[in-house]
Amino acid sequence: MITNKHHSLGLTDETVIDMYEHMLHSRRLDERLWLLNRAGKIPFTISCQGQEAAQVGAAFALDQQKDYILPYYRDIGVVLTFGMTTKELMLSAFAKAEDPNSGGRQMPGHFGHRVKRIVTGSSPVTTQVPHAVGMALAAKMEKKDLVVFTTFGEGSSNQGDFHEGANFAGVHKLPVIMMCENNKYAISVPVEKQLGCASVSDRAIGYGMPGITVDGNDPIAVYAAVKEAADRGRRGEGATLIETVSYRLTPHSSDDDDRAYRTREEVEEAKSKDALLTFREYLVKEGLLEEQAEQEMEDRIAQIIDEATEYAEQAPYADPESLHLHVYEEQEGSL
Repeated sequence: MITNKHHSLGLTDETVIDMYEHMLHSRRLDERLWLLNRAGKIPFTISCQGQEAAQVGAAFALDQQKDYILPYYRDIGVVLTFGMTTKELMLSAFAKAEDPNSGGRQMPGHFGHRVKRIVTGSSPVTTQVPHAVGMALAAKMEKKDLVVFTTFGEGSSNQGDFHEGANFAGVHKLPVIMMCENNKYAISVPVEKQLGCASVSDRAIGYGMPGITVDGNDPIAVYAAVKEAADRGRRGEGATLIETVSYRLTPHSSDDDDRAYRTREEVEEAKSKDALLTFREYLVKEGLLEEQAEQEMEDRIAQIIDEATEYAEQAPYADPESLHLHVYEEQEGSL
């Protein structure tokens, strides 16, 4: 249910159509990755399906020329919006040498792109939070006009990295936005067995920062929350904790069988509230999205994904001799 009129936030009709296209692109790319995995062409994928609205809405609220992002492994929508290309993400999925994230060295979902101001994470969850807080501290010390944005799942909000990072950010009033993408499950553990409080955002008061929970299926509501948090950070008012509530529509990853811990009826109910459906309904109701334009959008996205898949599948793997590069500090005379 869309609760905010986009014009009231300064969003143009063209911008919200662009938001929808980024959401749709993220979904179609994710669906292709699943097909490639099931066909045995890529070894692993981890999904953004169900979380695209939160990811795209948040990324649109940031300044891509100034701000830094430290995404977590599901954030296809965030990194696509921040300028990573479908080809680059497909090269990562195929673990090819041209992969800008890691040169084919890391599993998919470890997004990293120096030019696009995307800072890579690691497989242990939540390590990106203290990294983001450290970057925000540096930005404050150097008086730079930027904010640092990081994301994580609600399961990660129970890790020590989150609490230490949030406490430090609160004490020092750092320009960092911590956005928890609550998709209701930490792999197989439902959210009611993860938290002793009603919402992740309830924890913010303990760190001296605002905490807000928003509908993660409403990209405009997420945009508004992140935009306000970014403005606060730029004014020197410190950090913000945002919780977006949605639902993970797929298994945890391509190696997971979610039938062991949730019913098909539960998943189908969530799919009926899919943000791609509800946001599309909003755009149609506002007279912004016509059938022909939507089909052209689908065709355009399909062509991009087809070309990226073909390119990545044929691209060369990294030379094993380069395995040690970009791992250790490179000094003259070093091995």
